[in-house]
Amino acid sequence: MSERLPAAGEHVPGVCPLDCPDACSLDVTVSEGRVTAVGGSHVNPVTEGYICSKVRRYPEVVHGERRVRFPRLRVGKKGEGKFRQIGWDEALDLVARKMREIRDAHGGEAILPVSYGGSNGYVSQDTTDTRLFWRLKASRLARNVCAAPSGAAATGMTGKMTGVAMQDYVHAKLVVMWGVNPPASGIHILPYVQEAVRRGAKLVVVDPRRTKLAEKADLHLAVRPGTDLPVALSIIRWLFESGKADREFLAKHTTGAEELERRASVWTFARAAAEARVSEADLERFARMYADARPAVMRCGWGLERNVNGGSAVAAVLALPAVAGKFGVRGGGYTMSNSKAFDIDALAAVSATEPSTRLVNMNLVGETLLARENPIRLLFVYNCNALQTLPAQAKVRRGLEREDLFTVVFDPVLTDTALYADVVLPATTFLEREEMSRGYGAIALQRGRPAIPPVGESRPNHEVFAELCRRTGVAQPGDPETAEAIVATLLGSSRERDALVRALETKGVAHPNGVAAPVQFVDAFPKTPDRRMRLVPEDLEKEASAGLYAYRSVPGTSEFPLALVSPSNDKMISSSLGELYDEQFPVEISPSDAVARGIADGDTVRVWNGQGEVRCKAHVSDALTPGVASLSKGLWSHHTLSGTSANTLAPDTLTDVGAGACFNDARVQVERAR
Repeated sequence: MSERLPAAGEHVPGVCPLDCPDACSLDVTVSEGRVTAVGGSHVNPVTEGYICSKVRRYPEVVHGERRVRFPRLRVGKKGEGKFRQIGWDEALDLVARKMREIRDAHGGEAILPVSYGGSNGYVSQDTTDTRLFWRLKASRLARNVCAAPSGAAATGMTGKMTGVAMQDYVHAKLVVMWGVNPPASGIHILPYVQEAVRRGAKLVVVDPRRTKLAEKADLHLAVRPGTDLPVALSIIRWLFESGKADREFLAKHTTGAEELERRASVWTFARAAAEARVSEADLERFARMYADARPAVMRCGWGLERNVNGGSAVAAVLALPAVAGKFGVRGGGYTMSNSKAFDIDALAAVSATEPSTRLVNMNLVGETLLARENPIRLLFVYNCNALQTLPAQAKVRRGLEREDLFTVVFDPVLTDTALYADVVLPATTFLEREEMSRGYGAIALQRGRPAIPPVGESRPNHEVFAELCRRTGVAQPGDPETAEAIVATLLGSSRERDALVRALETKGVAHPNGVAAPVQFVDAFPKTPDRRMRLVPEDLEKEASAGLYAYRSVPGTSEFPLALVSPSNDKMISSSLGELYDEQFPVEISPSDAVARGIADGDTVRVWNGQGEVRCKAHVSDALTPGVASLSKGLWSHHTLSGTSANTLAPDTLTDVGAGACFNDARVQVERAR
């Protein structure tokens, strides 16, 4: 792909790699070296030439006031955000020297990289960065803050079989949206769902809140947070007992069906309804709708994984189309993540061997930073706003405040995390660098080129980490360092290399095996040795302490009776773009919970538990059921009166499978602020 930068006023094709399933192709307008507008294009036909309002505001990120334009060195206390400008050589020499000194004195495990990378493509994550930290023998990071339980369940059951394509939802007679809210995240599935409904399909939404999509559903199950598992198991039980289970399919294409039936047998509709606080009649109605519809498609989101039962809940939901026999027809089956639709080895360009060093769960970063034994002495944060995205926020903050911790933050904008850094390095945005990315909803692989030169002195991830490899002495001859070399190495890891290269060059978009919309159990099969779906996978069974599908209740207490959820909002992508919004975000509570506490809409309230508190405004909304409160995820310090967010209230306990985050297990009290 050409390195030529566009002329003023040119429309440049682009690709959005931000943390969203849709993989939009973009039309970027450039004038006088600035990005002036970002719109959609038709290169990826699934995204149909339009984009979300979030990314339309991306020029304000690229050229905004909080953009980091040059390297900075801390001059004040940690958290104050006081820095002085330094040059790249001084910054890189300092960081590299600290890395060498700490490795030599305390071992590489005293260095911890913290990144997530949901908003980055193949070039900017797990290439030269991972090479640096592996060769330094640094502590490794398990990126389990999101999608770990669902990923573990999907991998254990099917090896992450490719799901139903968004465009095939139009063929369904029943669409189930479980734990997903497309108006806030991943908007491009909506037109296909709406078209299915226009053609006569029924719509079921499973979500603790009455979202905009739930308002239009034929059935909305407002389950109590953390109870998706018994709900799914009760439907599985009914399918088996009523004779609606497709035993022929189960015998031919699955293993573990009898054991799944046994484990589901205890979950009557009455018992599941009492646990989930929904109508028993509605559970039976859902089961009958699902059994009778063909094709029936299930969109399984990530909301249901954010609790102690998360992995089992996802496994039970993914098992439903197998038990009910919904596979094998266009528009039938399920969609979760299509991240493994391409056989590209995401680590192919690392060119290093993974060390057997300490593995730190991302959800326990706060705990790890505060540990006295084998302490972390150098923290390198990139592709992540750790303070605002990790649970147990108070622990993370106390860790970042350590004066003996040398912290580097490499980011395009001055995040709340960057305020605690010793060195801040300016990163390019995806509009200023070469990138290759794939969708995990839309089944598409695309490449993007820079729309403008790097703003200020910002540099791409792959260049900075390659330079740190050289300055720390771990670089080796032949390492792929340029974007072109990295992309060539990544594509070369695929059996479809030539076809992918040809499609990217001629069409701008590539699909696995050239198929944009595979049918499950026709074109796409489980990636298991015998191509069977494991309904009770042995590895998941061993990992879950009480066994897969074992339900654990997380009830409220008299002191903290409300279940707090922290869903996506329609302004930010996790915490990305949060700097663009100055308004305060409220906590939402139901009218009955508000009356019981003497709270009126707009009152200043205190949301608290044993871990901390958030002070913010209250929004009384009948979209919330009694016993549930909602405060958006990804908020920055300026979005609440206290400077804290829902993550302050979230425990750092882990899910049953996948060791993921349990954000929705937060139990809180809400009261008027004094």
